[in-house]
Amino acid sequence: MKTPFFSIVLTTHNRAKLLPRALESLINQTEKDWELILIDDGSTDQTAEIIKPYLKAIENINYFYQENQGFINAKNVGIRKSTGRYITFLDSDDEYHPTHLAKRKQLLKKEENIDFLHGGVKIIGSAYVPDANNPTEKIHLSDCFIGGTFILNKKAVQKLKGFESTALKTDYDFMQRAKSADLKIVKTDFPTYIYYRDSENSITLDMLAELDKKSTAQ
Repeated sequence: MKTPFFSIVLTTHNRAKLLPRALESLINQTEKDWELILIDDGSTDQTAEIIKPYLKAIENINYFYQENQGFINAKNVGIRKSTGRYITFLDSDDEYHPTHLAKRKQLLKKEENIDFLHGGVKIIGSAYVPDANNPTEKIHLSDCFIGGTFILNKKAVQKLKGFESTALKTDYDFMQRAKSADLKIVKTDFPTYIYYRDSENSITLDMLAELDKKSTAQ
């Protein structure tokens, strides 16, 4: 089988209402050389029913269900199941602009020694998020690393060995380890990753809920 240029890892948990937006944005990419690794992290809503038509119509969508183990574990499972030259991500409550993958491919083919490409976001909703180092304070997303934009080649994947750390520090920790791993990291400003911050069911709010539960239990 031909190795896809991109493997897109999409993890989801009870986002049946939002998931079609993400899936449609991937299907509508002008760049078609990709596979989707969709990890359903124990959804109990209508997720399985929602994705059935996509699985029948699109052969390069690979669906895996697991018991709920949290989004960090689910991302790492998706990484391990990926077969593409480059691995990237799409959060289930976000979407890609139609040229997202095409523009990234142009950059990666122009400068083939890039190990880690990131950046380029259009924000829908509030541009402020909790500070990973002090969740009681907020910082602008321009000062953050957004994991949905991360694109890594096999060398980078092997060196970094997946995501770690706590909910709010996941992307920050990943980038710090990348900077220490002798990787060539390049940032792009093409705003083609569409990051939704206007949903009550956003991933960031879920992260905060997890932190609240932990702090209450202590």
